[in-house]
Amino acid sequence: MQMMGAKRRFRLVAVSLLLALAGPVLAQAYTSPKPVLVAAAANMQSALTELVPLFERGHRARVSLTLGSSATLVRQIQQGLPAELFLSADEDFVFRLADAGLTQDRGVVYATGRLVLLVPSGSRLVLDPGLSGLKAGLSEVRKFAIANPELAPYGKAAVQVLQMQALWPGLQGRLVLGDNIAQTTQFVSTGAAEAGITALSLALAPEVAARTRFVLISDALHGPVRQRMVLLKNAGPGARAFHDFLQSPDAKAVLARYGFR
Repeated sequence: MQMMGAKRRFRLVAVSLLLALAGPVLAQAYTSPKPVLVAAAANMQSALTELVPLFERGHRARVSLTLGSSATLVRQIQQGLPAELFLSADEDFVFRLADAGLTQDRGVVYATGRLVLLVPSGSRLVLDPGLSGLKAGLSEVRKFAIANPELAPYGKAAVQVLQMQALWPGLQGRLVLGDNIAQTTQFVSTGAAEAGITALSLALAPEVAARTRFVLISDALHGPVRQRMVLLKNAGPGARAFHDFLQSPDAKAVLARYGFR
């Protein structure tokens, strides 16, 4: 009996030592003083205001965001911008980083974006998916906002729409180019432009929706906006966790509310 008691005490001590040693390791796995560094296309701004807190609560982690046009972010990453995960508005920009050897793989599509024609709430323009109302009321448009097509995928898609509908020539001299799609949306929502083409995800943001109205533009008028994300070479466990979270049902539900497919 005495020997059995000694063995039992030994097992308890051994378990206690293992727990003491494992404690800091387990804590480190779930919490870290270093934030997850994410570079994200500006059209993700509104959705990320929900996605980031949702992730942080569930994973006891912090996320640090850098927002901008996809092309600008690619250039900054190539120049040394500290980032672990890149959320692009166009998969071609992810492929550029992959071809340069800066990523872990070629990434995954996390959403497909939609375009809208956006006008201030008091505008008299008739909104329709084929933009015939814009064509009829073009004389009332002094400034028309799109994202810079050389920097932002949504700007490139906007040019395709305008050219397809023969609106491009008539808008020359009236175009206002945003450095990114968030700035383009701001031009319209503040009244600096009478109309513009932007991302559905931003048009659905409450602060924008309160001052504007919009119509979805037919997908047949532009190429697909496939948004791809990729882990950079230096990505840590936190970035991998956020990458995986963005493919979870909870994250997909948030993305769907902001108009992403």
